[in-house]
Amino acid sequence: MKKQRSTDGRGLGHKQLTEIRTRAVKAVQEGQSPEVVAKCHGINRTTIYDWLALYRQGGWHALEARKRGGRRPKLTGRMLRWVWTTVVTRTPMQMHFEFALWTAEMLRVLIKKRFGVPLSHRSVCRLLAQLGLSAQKPLWKAYQQDPQRVKQWLEKDYPEIRRQAVNAGAQIYFGDECGVRSDHHSGTTWAIKGRTPVVKSTGARFGFNVISVVSAKGRMRFMIFEGRMGAALFVEFLKRLLQGAKTPVYLIIDGHPAHKAKMTQQYVESTKGRLKLFFLPGYSPELNADELVWNNLKNHTLGRKFHVDKETLKQEVRAFMRQLQRLPELVRSFFRKPSPCYAA
Repeated sequence: MKKQRSTDGRGLGHKQLTEIRTRAVKAVQEGQSPEVVAKCHGINRTTIYDWLALYRQGGWHALEARKRGGRRPKLTGRMLRWVWTTVVTRTPMQMHFEFALWTAEMLRVLIKKRFGVPLSHRSVCRLLAQLGLSAQKPLWKAYQQDPQRVKQWLEKDYPEIRRQAVNAGAQIYFGDECGVRSDHHSGTTWAIKGRTPVVKSTGARFGFNVISVVSAKGRMRFMIFEGRMGAALFVEFLKRLLQGAKTPVYLIIDGHPAHKAKMTQQYVESTKGRLKLFFLPGYSPELNADELVWNNLKNHTLGRKFHVDKETLKQEVRAFMRQLQRLPELVRSFFRKPSPCYAA
């Protein structure tokens, strides 16, 4: 392998060095890791942060190689490196905050405490953007989740299930249950600044539950039910799932007690291979594509409507689920999301 040659600025012309600095800073702002950018350009890891500090102080003009002197930046390259590393590799709780998500205000406090540099909220937001970071909705994972168990599922368990399904000509489904409530809401509404809007609805809360299964081929089945999910109710759903099935069904679900109950096991055995159950790693809902059914139902449909009574709510849920059954491409798209894409 040819060893990468270091980019020594002393051997480059001013124009060439300016172009390298500009390309490197732009690459970071587009979301590439500063560490990776430094390696690709053959420069020291601290150098890229020094260039970012120059840009932050004076913009693109400050990256010109002929520029010398001037006011020292408030945040040096070493400080910027600490900020980027902290956001990317550490959690707020590790830094003694109670909130689990990084905010600009938290980082403003940390920067002031560690370096004695006061920054405004807007300045911190601009700094994060210049480091190639952006505000994003995170994926939540339970702290009880076992990373090794998840790795085994992705690398060994699921590939083996897929292999068995291919050999048996079986259809793989992912299943889950969800509670639907009348008081769930999502989204935003326009209102006068400084006045929190109030959306009035009935004070009588009501709800019910839904179980569904989805496949990477775009198929979806569901059942609406009252009360808690027990073994008898789950077996009833399994019987419905097998009705009309021309091939064996492999169902992947979580470890709910009803899914592992003796009654459930007895029914599965009675199908003589037409039905097999497999269980996801504990505390790993992100591995289940069926979770995205509930995201669509709650956040994009029910959460934006006013519900008068339980029957009306049931009709809306049933209509949504039946419409989803007629949209196999939408169901397939759930399996293209980052977490469940392994099953696509």
